[in-house]
Amino acid sequence: MIGLAGLENLTLSIVVPVLNEQRRLADLVANLNEVGAEQIVIVDGGSDDGTLQWLEKHCHAVNTELVLLQAPKGRASQMNHGAAVCSGDVLVFLHADTKLPKNAKQDILLARRRQVLWGRFDISFTTNSFVMSAIAFFINMRSRLTAIATGDQAIFIDTNLFKLIGGFAEIPLMEDVVICKQLKKHCQPYCSKMKALTSARRWQNNGVIKTVLKMWFYRAAFFLGMSAERLARSYHNIR
Repeated sequence: MIGLAGLENLTLSIVVPVLNEQRRLADLVANLNEVGAEQIVIVDGGSDDGTLQWLEKHCHAVNTELVLLQAPKGRASQMNHGAAVCSGDVLVFLHADTKLPKNAKQDILLARRRQVLWGRFDISFTTNSFVMSAIAFFINMRSRLTAIATGDQAIFIDTNLFKLIGGFAEIPLMEDVVICKQLKKHCQPYCSKMKALTSARRWQNNGVIKTVLKMWFYRAAFFLGMSAERLARSYHNIR
């Protein structure tokens, strides 16, 4: 059984994969400063918009240990590289366009008190329309029923458990689905009711109906055995 670190000394490392996110970095840093993590690891996948340069210039704005890395493009690859240098007891994997709730650390601590080794947050969108609120509701409900979380839900994992399962499968997409399937073999997730606020840009750019249908198609195809590599050939804006 994986041992639990002393709860009073629980430390968090937040891993953020980035690719051409320079416009969102100020908001990202402000949010990370609110959470109170002991370490932040930002992993750039080859940005050409000044992302890495902005981070190097403004690293003093981060009020905790900040590590900047570069890794081959791809969320799974970037997150694995980041996790490899983390010192925290719990790893939190955060997308650059998602904000953690201010009390995220306290809820992760609650999960550990219940001896739950991984979990995720509920999701809400930056566009607070009825349609987007309904989509968020169904995403959260599906996640509770299936014990499968999306990357936008800020998945957090005990560091020793992450190492035990070998990290993220380095595939071009669906890495969040794969790791959740591995994790729930060890225990069910802690499903926090606190909300991570994520950007609705994908839905706004592609249209709500088109995006929903596309997501259903990719998940169904992956479930039926189509490889992530094959799916990726028709998937745009893979990070």
